[in-house]
Amino acid sequence: MAEISHINGVWEGILWFIAWIVEKFYFIAQDWGLAIILFTIVFRLLMMPLMLSQTKSSHQMQKVQPRIKAIQEQWKNDPVRMQEETTKLYAETKFNPLASCVPMLIQMPIFIALFQVLRNIQDWLPAYDGTFRFYNIVPSLTATPSEVMEQGIAAFVPYGILIVVFVGATFLPMLLQQRDNQDQQQKNQMYMMSIIMSIMMLFVSWSSPAGVLLFWGVSGIIAVITQQVYMRHLKKQDRLAEEVDIEVAPVKVEVERKVKKKRPTKKR
Repeated sequence: MAEISHINGVWEGILWFIAWIVEKFYFIAQDWGLAIILFTIVFRLLMMPLMLSQTKSSHQMQKVQPRIKAIQEQWKNDPVRMQEETTKLYAETKFNPLASCVPMLIQMPIFIALFQVLRNIQDWLPAYDGTFRFYNIVPSLTATPSEVMEQGIAAFVPYGILIVVFVGATFLPMLLQQRDNQDQQQKNQMYMMSIIMSIMMLFVSWSSPAGVLLFWGVSGIIAVITQQVYMRHLKKQDRLAEEVDIEVAPVKVEVERKVKKKRPTKKR
């Protein structure tokens, strides 16, 4: 019981910290929606090293995938040897298959914390009794799409846009990561996983506060831009490395030697 109480105390401290940060950004922006956007940008900047690591890991995965497939084909009847060779390949290429999961694992607690803060915003920020709005675009950042739907289609439109951005922020990065994947089977599996996750996020968004949808949508847009810019940089590095390899490779010159004809022997 003491451990559970300690965990609850730590989690409550995280919630207070999230509410405090959003409030500080509100002092700068004088708008709650803009405060959440600023909070998201700063959060993403802090996450940038992990995001770049995730993108690099995905790029490396696409490069080593043919070699992994060859190992699986060669040692399909020997699972132990297959695992050993795959681990050896990961070590040689410095590829970490878990690197792509870390940013999501870190982001999810922030998502849940912001969800809880916005659901009970008056408890965390009792000094503010006004409407927590995003200018005149989103009337209430604490309201959920399901609640606003009862007010009619016109009131629901901005929340519907947030849902689309929210789901798109989940699907698009996963889609773009597989664009250059040569393994069609793996690509199809990832597409299917992306669709399933997007459907799940659609259900989550229906009962999530608009502020949470705003956070996740902006976070996803920044992720896509970062991913594409860094991916182009990695591809450019690969092209330069290939050009260097071609330049330093020894040139084989085939010299055609003339066959000496035998001198005719003099007849005596």
